[in-house]
Amino acid sequence: MDINIFIERRKSLKMSQVKLCKGICTQSTLSKFENNGHVPSLNILNKLCERLGLSVDDLYKNSTDSTSYMRTVLERIEREFMMESYPEVAQSLNEIDVNTINNTTLKMQYYYQKGLFTALTNGKSEEMFFYFSRILDDLDERHQTIYSYIAYVGLGTFYLRINQIKEASFYFEKVAQYIEQNEKELYSKDNVNAYLRILTIVYFTADFYIKVHDYEKGQDMVNRGIRLCSEQHMTYYLPRLKFLAAKIAIGKDRPKEEVDNLLTESSAFAKINRNEVVELRINALRNEYSEKNKKDSQ
Repeated sequence: MDINIFIERRKSLKMSQVKLCKGICTQSTLSKFENNGHVPSLNILNKLCERLGLSVDDLYKNSTDSTSYMRTVLERIEREFMMESYPEVAQSLNEIDVNTINNTTLKMQYYYQKGLFTALTNGKSEEMFFYFSRILDDLDERHQTIYSYIAYVGLGTFYLRINQIKEASFYFEKVAQYIEQNEKELYSKDNVNAYLRILTIVYFTADFYIKVHDYEKGQDMVNRGIRLCSEQHMTYYLPRLKFLAAKIAIGKDRPKEEVDNLLTESSAFAKINRNEVVELRINALRNEYSEKNKKDSQ
């Protein structure tokens, strides 16, 4: 381990030891690490590195370049996920050899992407379970990271697709509880991709509640997602969140004007983000809603 990488990073950010260790450990613990090489617990070291924008593996010189490259690749795939560009996601994931990933966090990122992609594209269930089990039973056994909750989202989505609502609810309730209990911490991240992961679990949890007609919980999740998008000036998820809001309005028999406005907003954000998938869904829902209104008026 090259502790100088850690020290140089802290100094380049003009961050004092006091500021860096606040809420994580004592200054004495940090000082002993920097000056005497006394490595703290992995949990503490992970938190210190995260605050510096590093991973523990970045402290090993030989892995620095490969780790930085792999992080860039996986973050690009996350953005492709947000745009629902699944052919690009498939191609990008197939180009990665997981054995070349030496960083635990990046491995979890890779396995959640493989698992979620498999769940969303009706892939082989045994492969999906394997990918998620690598996170839940190995890399994050204590289920302390958001990657475990993305795994829960994937498992819940799988059970929802085969109409096993009780099993799906088991996983989505875990995710909803995590969001509610950790909102302050979740909403104080410092990079775009961290927020995209939060929006991923918020969106799919909202979608689940809407599909089981629990519109109050669905609306709560949609509101959380829209608020986060607004606060962080992010538009990736706005087309889909507004689309879900329109589905809730339809489910609750809200006025037609309200539904039309939400669909118009969803369409506008979809065009801004060039999300053709959402545009197709909007057109289909408009037609379905129009037919419903015709039947109701007869």
